[in-house]
Amino acid sequence: MELFLMSLTTGIMVGGIYALVALGWVLIYKCSGVLNLAMGELTIIGAYVSYTFHSIGVPFVPAVLLTLMVGIVLGILTERIFLDKLIGEPILAVIMVTVGLSFFLKGLVGYLWGSDTRVFDPPVFDIKPISVGFLQISPVYLWSFILSIVLLIVFVCFFKYTRWGLSMQATADDETAALSLGVSARFVYAAAWAIAFMSAGVGGALLGNINGINVSVGYLGLLVLPAVVLGGLNSVPGAIVGGILIGLLQNFSGTYLDQYFPGGVKEIVPFAFMAVFLLFKPYGLWGWERIERV
Repeated sequence: MELFLMSLTTGIMVGGIYALVALGWVLIYKCSGVLNLAMGELTIIGAYVSYTFHSIGVPFVPAVLLTLMVGIVLGILTERIFLDKLIGEPILAVIMVTVGLSFFLKGLVGYLWGSDTRVFDPPVFDIKPISVGFLQISPVYLWSFILSIVLLIVFVCFFKYTRWGLSMQATADDETAALSLGVSARFVYAAAWAIAFMSAGVGGALLGNINGINVSVGYLGLLVLPAVVLGGLNSVPGAIVGGILIGLLQNFSGTYLDQYFPGGVKEIVPFAFMAVFLLFKPYGLWGWERIERV
């Protein structure tokens, strides 16, 4: 029972970080119908940017806030330089551009920071575990989960109560109607990429505190894809629930299956689950079901 509760607690906390990164996937798909295959590289960039600020003496929380600011700038520049001219073009063309963007950003990260594993020094979180009853919880998981939930609440409130957030939702629901009401599609797409950079970047910073920072952080960003598919590609609540469920699935499979199938089964199980899940719920738990009649 103790092992089960430890896996449950750790899975929920890691799932909160996955949910934050999944929000970036959902936003871009929700606003433009594009599956952004460069999300892993966005996660890497956020991890290295926060590490750079922290290494020059900026405390971690201000470093995260600065990472958010850098994410806004990079998101707007990325949309304006690479994707602005593709508005109205076939979706496949835009997806292929995100593939090229993925390789470009990966090469840029290698050029700027190299391929060596970096760790936050001094450590951001205490190494000594926190005791909650008979559970031993690592502070890095606990505080990363708390920060993820705070940022998720901020983003949800932004979409629900601000004019910009409502404009993004209106464009996602019916782009033609939103344009007729004066909503700028260019602004919506730029804002979606900016928020995607922000959420993926902070998620990368938190994952970097757990595992160290190297190119594998980009793989962790792609590991969020099963969470997005599970919740629904255009559902913000689905991204949150899907992230937590995939975090639980990954930790339980690592706890109970690694002893029988050594070699990283916890990284394989989420994708295997996604493949099976799509057979029965191709739109996810809360995704829009689009039925086209010819």
